[in-house]
Amino acid sequence: MNQTNDVLSEQYVQDSFHRYLKSSLTQAKVEKLLDVGILSSAESDLMITGPALCLYFAALRCTTNPPSVPLPRLTTAKSSSSPPVDLSFENCPPPFIGILHVWAHTVPTIQNLVPEHQHDLARVICGLDPLSSPIQPAIRGIAADLRAVAIEISQRRSFQDKFAADLQAALDSGTEAGAKKASFVPPPVYDPLPSPLSPTALSLPPSTSTSPPPPPPPLLSAASPLIDLIRETLYASLASVLSTHPPLLTLLSHDAPRAYFSSVSLSILHVSTTLITPSGSIISVLGTPITLDACPEDLRAFMRELVEIGRQASEMMEEDTMSAVEYVQKGEEVPVPRMERVRAILEGGVGGGYLKRTREGRNEERRRSIGGRVVAFANRINALSLGMTRLRAFRERQDEVFKVLAAVRS
Repeated sequence: MNQTNDVLSEQYVQDSFHRYLKSSLTQAKVEKLLDVGILSSAESDLMITGPALCLYFAALRCTTNPPSVPLPRLTTAKSSSSPPVDLSFENCPPPFIGILHVWAHTVPTIQNLVPEHQHDLARVICGLDPLSSPIQPAIRGIAADLRAVAIEISQRRSFQDKFAADLQAALDSGTEAGAKKASFVPPPVYDPLPSPLSPTALSLPPSTSTSPPPPPPPLLSAASPLIDLIRETLYASLASVLSTHPPLLTLLSHDAPRAYFSSVSLSILHVSTTLITPSGSIISVLGTPITLDACPEDLRAFMRELVEIGRQASEMMEEDTMSAVEYVQKGEEVPVPRMERVRAILEGGVGGGYLKRTREGRNEERRRSIGGRVVAFANRINALSLGMTRLRAFRERQDEVFKVLAAVRS
């Protein structure tokens, strides 16, 4: 492969990635990691699984040290294809440098796995059980990192606009073209311009208990569908999220979809840690509990996941407290609490977190000692956010919420 120190354009890297993604999805279909039904239904998790598989296959093909991504040849107007190029730290566009570092960190470990364990890694990325028992210890941590990078990729508008074509190419491979249609539809485009709409309807003061929130917007009533109650309860926590994560307001000005997604993910964490009752109900924006039994069947998976995230967050915070006491008793420096690191990933992505730790000189091995639990937990929250925001009830209100966020920023 040819190396170039000239910084590649974002467009070039994006086009190369989508060529890679088409072949990766096709290979996953051939290896029965993804079936036609999943590819055509375009379930929300596929927006994570697809790019993560692409990163996995790229790691297997990598032949350089330090690791670089061998980009596929692109057809040009002057020739049948462009010269081969590696995406390296020297020529990587700045917006991608953080996630390139995270990916590169996984490459040696992936390549050192025996073929059976490499296949197990691909299965775990796809949400399938590994074939080996017990599972190789490093696999889940690697899968978490690759899925975390994939989540960042999936939030780029350029990815969303081309993802349906990538899925369709995989569906058409080996079959009659158009026999199955990919149902993926990208989310609406948002214009985060300042709006006179008042944000007070979605405001919720910071809370550390399960006390009922203030009165809801007038559009809600006790007879409202439960999905509307869940949605408005999450949106009501946005004020608290923005007050504790001011960089999100800055992000709104240049990457509104990412700011919105991060805000919803942080709202999920906020609600799951402050508005879940001991019995597993959610205190809604109306001040009334939302129970699992009251949820329609198609919402129960989301409800269970929200409650489970709250349970896992509570366990993590308790473990952080106990760990901090032990460090203090030993006279050692207390590490950054895991929940703080989870919030940092939800706010700035795993790539941004990697660069921040590097600048601050933090020990990366300490992070690895917990088996990727922080990244995996952040992925779990982001996956729920991705699934919920694709529901029709959320999509119908997203434009208005964007205007509210823009009003808060201004």
